[in-house]
Amino acid sequence: MCGITGWIDWRKDLTGYPSILENMTETLHLRGPDASGTWISQHCALGHRRLSVMDPENGAQPMVRKQGDYTYTIVYNGELYNAPELKKELELRGHQFRTTCDTEVLLVAFMEWGRACVDRLNGIFAFAAWNDQEQSLYLVRDRLGVKPLFYSHQNGVLLFGSEPKSILAHPDFKAEVGAEGLAEIFAVGPARTPGHGVYRNMSELKPGQCAVFDRNGLSIRTYWKLESKPHPDDIAATASQVQQLLSDTSQRQLASDVPICTLLSGGLDSSALTSLAAAHYKESGQGPLHTFSVDYKDNDKHFKANIFQPNSDAPWIKRMTEHLGTEHHYIEFDTPELVESLKTAVFARDTPGMADVDGSLYLFCREIKKHATVAISGEAADEIFGGYPWFHNEEALSANTFPWSLKLNNRVDLLAPDLVDWIKPVEYVSNRYQQALSEVPRLAGETQQENRMREMSYLNITRFMPTLLDRKDRMSMAVGLEVRVPFCDHRLVEYVWNIPWEIKTSGDREKGILRKALKGVLPDDVLTRKKSPYPKTHNPNYLAAVRKWVLEILDDPSSPLLPFIDVKKIRALASSDNNDFDLPWFGQLMTGPQLFAYLAQVDTWLRTYKISIR
Repeated sequence: MCGITGWIDWRKDLTGYPSILENMTETLHLRGPDASGTWISQHCALGHRRLSVMDPENGAQPMVRKQGDYTYTIVYNGELYNAPELKKELELRGHQFRTTCDTEVLLVAFMEWGRACVDRLNGIFAFAAWNDQEQSLYLVRDRLGVKPLFYSHQNGVLLFGSEPKSILAHPDFKAEVGAEGLAEIFAVGPARTPGHGVYRNMSELKPGQCAVFDRNGLSIRTYWKLESKPHPDDIAATASQVQQLLSDTSQRQLASDVPICTLLSGGLDSSALTSLAAAHYKESGQGPLHTFSVDYKDNDKHFKANIFQPNSDAPWIKRMTEHLGTEHHYIEFDTPELVESLKTAVFARDTPGMADVDGSLYLFCREIKKHATVAISGEAADEIFGGYPWFHNEEALSANTFPWSLKLNNRVDLLAPDLVDWIKPVEYVSNRYQQALSEVPRLAGETQQENRMREMSYLNITRFMPTLLDRKDRMSMAVGLEVRVPFCDHRLVEYVWNIPWEIKTSGDREKGILRKALKGVLPDDVLTRKKSPYPKTHNPNYLAAVRKWVLEILDDPSSPLLPFIDVKKIRALASSDNNDFDLPWFGQLMTGPQLFAYLAQVDTWLRTYKISIR
């Protein structure tokens, strides 16, 4: 994985501004710690930071190739999992390759097929390809949005980057946030409306979109989206197809020229991918697979089961590592470093995020990076197969809002009245929810329940999953670790999208069809284990620490957070031993302690980024 950035300006000769491009590129050094490169022509400047995974010696970027009178230049962040097949096809068409990296395959594919090349790609990617003859830039983001791509288009100038920080580094871009951005932070956050960049005049190319920027302006189109079709297969055939697709994409994603490992929680999703990876390692004689898990000091003493976290991971991790014979690494964190990581997580996202859920992942990835450069994660299975509790909870199903954000009124009650009047958070979230429902591709003849479950799946894939993919990308890339997500293979997502709900939940279990598909791959007890999410700390010291932090913020009259919150109510909440947010106010894991941590992150963001409110 890497970091990409660029600047296109028809009014200036950009060769006179190399330091601006270098500064934009340097902001992404954590994403690409291995190498840096820039390329500048009169009106186009491209920057790249490289994390070497394939062909470390020869894959430098920006990569430039000529074909006759045409010159093509590319900066690319991602992995192409069908690069071998594409390379063979391109060689049959007369192309010769100088490297073994997928960057060259992608560049040559663009040279051969032009903008239609995107339809042939299987992978996770964000790239920008410059055609010197046409004086045009082609921007593309992968189908599920695993890799990020932000941009700003103002006054005929285009800036883009893997993260907002590269755009913020340009002297002409101001760190300003308006009513919509504040609504995203205080009402939608830590989620984000697709395409919304939070900062004024900043957007994000949506998953499955591509764009062309030339002298006529910026044009954006959707090249991929979910399509609803009748599902022809019975349960047995469906389970077989799911297993085949998952096995194929897992094997493709194990390709690497650097050490690779898996994240293992002992749950269904991570255990499945670890089992498939371990089998591949055994067959190919690569030695034992390295696996990693995360936990928190004294969690065994303080853990309390609930509907969202029914059991702890530790016994199940031991079960799987002994079953597969992996070389396992137990990573554990204590409260002080978890609290400190909250600030680092803000810098990684360039916005407030999922509090300690972000910070702990950052710390986890930092430890993994000491042993491996690529990791395999079970992210996205719950959104795709319907595993979350809210898929099976009547209150969430009947709520006329996002099922992971049912306590909006409680959140709004803690905001300053002036802010509420300005951003209208309840109305804003309602409009965003209705916007999401209007996009759902319907299927004629479905019952009311089938239609609702299709809506729920769409909401999760297009609104909740991006939040977790953002988290995974930013926290892992902040330490130069590439994390791959096989459940986001678009072929698997397309197929599972149209599996009827009664088949998805076959056996009267959440993700029932996935369990059937993994029969024989996993031990029966792991196969039937009830879902438990990414672990969070239950140590009361953490709650005490974030409460103390929030109270310090409230006592600081210079805090930029104060105008946006009801100080009296937050103080009462932070000073009380009672926790009114005993159930999640966002997702599954963000309860009372995470509310305080989120407010502290907002304060850190406003201070550090010197945000202007307009």
